[in-house]
Amino acid sequence: MLCDYFQVSFLQLRIESRRNNVSRFKKVCYFQYEEADLLDVDGLNNTKEAERLVLFFNRVPKVGSQTFMELLRRLSMRNGFSFNRDRVQKVETIRLIPIEQLQLARVVSSFPEPSVYVKHVCFTNFTKFNLPKPIYINVVRDPIERVISWYYYVRAPWYYVERKQIFPDLPLPDPNWLKKDFETCVLKEDRECHYLEGEIHEGIGDHRRQTLFFCGHSEKCTPFNTVGALERAKLAVEKHYAVVGVLEDVNTTLTVLENYIPRFFRGATQVYHDQTNAFTSINRNFFKPSVSEEVKDIVRRNFTREIEFYQFCKQRLYRQLRALKLTNTDFTMNNRL
Repeated sequence: MLCDYFQVSFLQLRIESRRNNVSRFKKVCYFQYEEADLLDVDGLNNTKEAERLVLFFNRVPKVGSQTFMELLRRLSMRNGFSFNRDRVQKVETIRLIPIEQLQLARVVSSFPEPSVYVKHVCFTNFTKFNLPKPIYINVVRDPIERVISWYYYVRAPWYYVERKQIFPDLPLPDPNWLKKDFETCVLKEDRECHYLEGEIHEGIGDHRRQTLFFCGHSEKCTPFNTVGALERAKLAVEKHYAVVGVLEDVNTTLTVLENYIPRFFRGATQVYHDQTNAFTSINRNFFKPSVSEEVKDIVRRNFTREIEFYQFCKQRLYRQLRALKLTNTDFTMNNRL
């Protein structure tokens, strides 16, 4: 059954935290399985809270957001809505001062209905400026895989070729920095790969904090891997986001998006699977080598709250899926269209 699909993910999470208590863990999992009948789609869908038919994808970097952005662009032609994205910037500013937040909220509010706007930026509370709430969506990724992906993304040859074409005066990086591999960076405790709790590091070089895109623009959101930033990010997801997808589970993400925000995502699964090769090759970095589990484990020790946030978003997505009460056949058919 479909619930078994969720159960596997829940089991894996419980095994990590209760390795020595298998019997109790099975009972807990069974309780979660039975609880599916109590889940309510309406209660788990924030889409109805939006005050305008404008979808705001404040995309997190390196979570497959280019793929989802391209999917939205194609769906705009199929489903009849306007697609808009911000222009490429020399330096991406994701945390904004209040006047910049107001300007952003005004821009998003100015789009005709129905519209989509895509931008790398922290969550912005429109109601604070007495402006209508959009439909918020985003995507998350395993925090360790994401930070590794970013590390090699900014070192990929094509990355600098593309940026040099757009910004000719952009200086080229140090060749030694480009050649430095992630494992060496971690094992030698290089400053770039030394992830310290509570550390504040601004700028394009720091994309370790996935929570920042949900926590918001407050200075309280900037310290790395802290309880305060984690709880603020969780609250924003529960209160303001219609759907937060998971890169590692595209099928579930698309199914939930189609069912919870059909005006924009109707036919998303079919469009994606009709051209899977095209979508999965977007922004793929063939220059990224594999990283050992030993090194990943070292990094995980300092990403505890980032990992907790990722698991929180993952569980929420599966709750939304289970609330749909799709049969296993429905789910399988939907993802074969």
